[in-house]
Amino acid sequence: MNTTPTTDRVQASAFLTRPGGRIAYDIAGSGPLVVLIPGMGDLRATYRFLAPPLREAGNRVAVTDLRGHGESDTTFASYGDVETAGDIAALVTEVGGPAVLVGNSMGAGAAAIVAAEHPELVAGLVLIGPFVREPHVSAPQRILMRAAMARPWVATVWNMYLPKLYAGQRPADFDSYRKEVVGNLRRPGHAAAFSRTTHTSHAPAEAKLGDISAAVLVVMGDKDPDFPDPQAEAAWIAQTLHADVVMVPEAGHYPQSQQPAITTEAILAFLAKVHRRA
Repeated sequence: MNTTPTTDRVQASAFLTRPGGRIAYDIAGSGPLVVLIPGMGDLRATYRFLAPPLREAGNRVAVTDLRGHGESDTTFASYGDVETAGDIAALVTEVGGPAVLVGNSMGAGAAAIVAAEHPELVAGLVLIGPFVREPHVSAPQRILMRAAMARPWVATVWNMYLPKLYAGQRPADFDSYRKEVVGNLRRPGHAAAFSRTTHTSHAPAEAKLGDISAAVLVVMGDKDPDFPDPQAEAAWIAQTLHADVVMVPEAGHYPQSQQPAITTEAILAFLAKVHRRA
């Protein structure tokens, strides 16, 4: 079992004004910019084990909440991959890029769109448990999922589902972090925003994959329950984007917190390669 790394979570939030609301983020460190993007239903604290060593290695690290999540506003008219991509592009422009974008789950799809549409803003991509294409889901399954993620009970359903997403080794603080995530969903407006986010399509990300020229690293948990065959999905993405792949043992959808030592080592090696090219 891995030793849980020491964290130095940055508490102060900054806010990026966007049409319809504000996006919360924090930024610290000096050096090349790295932007960490969480997935749907998650908080920027999902990177609580990854951000500190990236800063210590000489990077300026920005960690953002998705719109309608964490400290970001719930007043936006729409949510999804395309909207998140616009927020990330605006954030990189605001704080001064280019950046290596690190995206988990839906955040990976958004990062892929930014890399395709704004190559000048993206020095590299790290895709963790990435949704960069629409999964094959039957119509009845889609209806059931949308019903389960409806606003009145989405916090309860997410609380029950999270342990499945953490298949394999869980972080030592899983119970307290799970409470933090679910507690955030119970704040006014957040359940509705999350429910609307679950309707996003990853087809726009898939349509842009051929336009990506940046170096790419795929990090996939070998037990990720969101994919029928995580290794096959990682291999498909790698072939499509000419990417390197790191399969993380005993990790589900969140290797950045389940196996932080392995994930951090892989990302630092990738950053070194990107920075050498630059």
